Amino acid sequence: MRLPRVRDPLLTKPPRQRLLRAVAGLALASALGACASLPGAVPGSYDVVIQGGTVYDGSGGAPYVGDVAIEGERIVYVGPPGQVRGEKVIDARGKAVSPGFINMLSWATETLLEDGRGLSDLKQGITLEVFGEGWSMGPLTPEMKAELLRKQGDIRYTVEWTSLGEYLAHLERSSVSPNVASFVGATTVRIHELGEKDVDPTPEQLARMRGLVRSAMEEGALGVGSSLIYAPASYAETPELTALAEVAGQCGGLYISHLRSEADRLLEAVDETVEIARRSGAPAEIYHLKMAGKANWGKLEQVIERVERARAAGVRVSTNMYTYTAGATGLDAAMPTWVQEGGMQAWIARLKEPAIRARVLQEMRAPGENWENLYWHAGGAENVLLVGFKNEALKPLTGKSLAEIARMRGVSPEDAAIDLVIEDGSRVGTVYFLMSEENVKRQVGLPWMSFGSDSGAVAAEGVFLKSKIHPRGYGNVARLLGKYVREERATTLPDAIRRLTSLPAFHLGLRERGTLKPGYFADVVVFDPVTVKDHATFENPHQYATGVRDVFVNGTQVLRGGEPTGASPGRVVRGRAWKGWPDGGCRASAADWSWSQ
Repeated sequence: MRLPRVRDPLLTKPPRQRLLRAVAGLALASALGACASLPGAVPGSYDVVIQGGTVYDGSGGAPYVGDVAIEGERIVYVGPPGQVRGEKVIDARGKAVSPGFINMLSWATETLLEDGRGLSDLKQGITLEVFGEGWSMGPLTPEMKAELLRKQGDIRYTVEWTSLGEYLAHLERSSVSPNVASFVGATTVRIHELGEKDVDPTPEQLARMRGLVRSAMEEGALGVGSSLIYAPASYAETPELTALAEVAGQCGGLYISHLRSEADRLLEAVDETVEIARRSGAPAEIYHLKMAGKANWGKLEQVIERVERARAAGVRVSTNMYTYTAGATGLDAAMPTWVQEGGMQAWIARLKEPAIRARVLQEMRAPGENWENLYWHAGGAENVLLVGFKNEALKPLTGKSLAEIARMRGVSPEDAAIDLVIEDGSRVGTVYFLMSEENVKRQVGLPWMSFGSDSGAVAAEGVFLKSKIHPRGYGNVARLLGKYVREERATTLPDAIRRLTSLPAFHLGLRERGTLKPGYFADVVVFDPVTVKDHATFENPHQYATGVRDVFVNGTQVLRGGEPTGASPGRVVRGRAWKGWPDGGCRASAADWSWSQ
C-alpha cells in the first residue's frame, strides 16, 4: 500500500509567519526553562499544543505535568502548562508525552516499500527505523541488483538505486510515515568487492571496501554494521572488520555488530567487538544481546563485566535487544557456513549432492565447531518454528514446528530442514527459542541498553498475512513498556524512555532528535502507561499493540486516536559525515570527533 504524500493543513501558512512564530516560541521556552514559570510571559499561539500531559523529555529525569508546542516541523516549547496556545490542541491529561521511539534494528527496508505506514511499529510510537545489520540496500553492483530481485518473495519491487544514499532518497520519495536511517552493511561491501566466497581481501580490494564505506558515510550512513554468524559475513576476519570500522570512526560513525557468536563463544565474540572498537577508535554497539542456548544462560554477568570494563577504560560500547526469549532468522543458521559459500544457488546445489548432504546432516546434529548452530542451541526441532516461505506450495506449513513438519513428511528434522531450503529456494523464515526469561528481564534494566525489533514494519493486512513473523515485529516496545516496566518493574518508565530515545540518538550521533527540547524535530508520542500492551503471539503474531494514542513525525500527526492519519512526513535521518551538513565530511581520525553526550 503506497501512501500519497500528505501535508498537514496547519503547515501551509506563509514561511515567514511560521519562522517568526518559531523564533518567538524558542525565546519563550528559553525564558521559561523546562519546569519554571515566568509571571507575565506573553503567551504564544502555535500549530499544535499537546496539553496537560506528563512530560518525559527523554533525559531520564523526573516527569512533570506540562505542555509541548509544535510549530511546523519543530518543537518550540516544553514546559509548564497554560503558557502557550495552539490552533490545534491535544488533551494529553493522564497520558505520557515523550520523544518518538527509535528502533535500533529494523528490517523495514522492503516492508516500507510495500506499505509506507509501518503500522506495526507506528502503533508502538516508533518514529525512526534504523537499518543495516550486516546487509544494506546499497552499494550494489549489477549482479547484486539481480540477486536482490531473485530473492524477492511476497513483496515485489524494482531496484531503482545503486548506492545506499540513493536507496534512502528513493524510500523518502515513495512516501513513508516514519523517519529512516541506515548503517552501511559490512557484508554488502564485502560482496560488492569479493562476491560470496570464503576469501580474504587483497590490500587493493580492502582499500576499495574502505572507500565504499567512506562514500556511504558521506551519503549519510550512521556507521558500518556487521552480522558475523552468516555466510559470507562469517568469512571476514577481525583485521578486515577493524579496517572498515576505522573508516566509520573517521566519519563520526559507529561500528555495530551481530556478534560472531551469541552462544558457546559469546565471551570471545564480545572481546572481539571491544577490540575492534579499541583499535579503530569508533564506538561499538552489540546488536540484540543474548545468551543463546541453555548452556550459555549463565554468561550474562560476564558479558556485563566486559562491557563495563571497556567503558571504564574509555572504549564506548553499548548494546541493544528485543524483549523476547526467541530469535528469528533462517535455516541458514542451522547449517554450517562452508556449505553456503558462493550464495543461495551454490548452497542449494551442494545440498543436492548426497555426500555433502550427509556431512551437513552430521554437523547439524552437534554444536557448531566454527559456526553458530542455532538449531542445536534451540534444544530440539520442537523449538524451531517455520514462519516464512516463498514457495506458495509450502505456505500451508507456515507456523508449524520443524518437528511437526518432519513427522508429516516421515523424515528426520535435519532432513526436513535441508529439503525445505531446496524446495523453497530461500533460507526460510525461522524462529528459534533460545534465551531465558530471567536474562531478558535483567537486560532490560541495563543503563547502556537500547531496543531494536530485528523485524520489518508490517501491517495486519494484505501481502503481510501470507507469512507469519516473530511477534517482536508488533510488540517489542509495547512489551517493554507494559510487561517489563509496568508489570515486572524491571526498569523505571523515565529510564526506559531515555533508552528508547535520547540514548540511541546519542549513540547514532543524530542532530536535534531524541529529546523533547525547543528547536528539536517534533517526533512526539502520546501514550497511556497504564494500558500500553503487546498482543502479538507466536501463534497469532499479526496483532497490533495498544495504548499508544498519538504520534507526530517531523511535526505532522501520523497516528490519531490510535489510528493512522495517512500522512507521510518521514524523511532520511543522516549521520554526522553527510556532505549536506555545513560541517559534513569525514575527518583524519575518530579522535577528531566529539563522542561525549
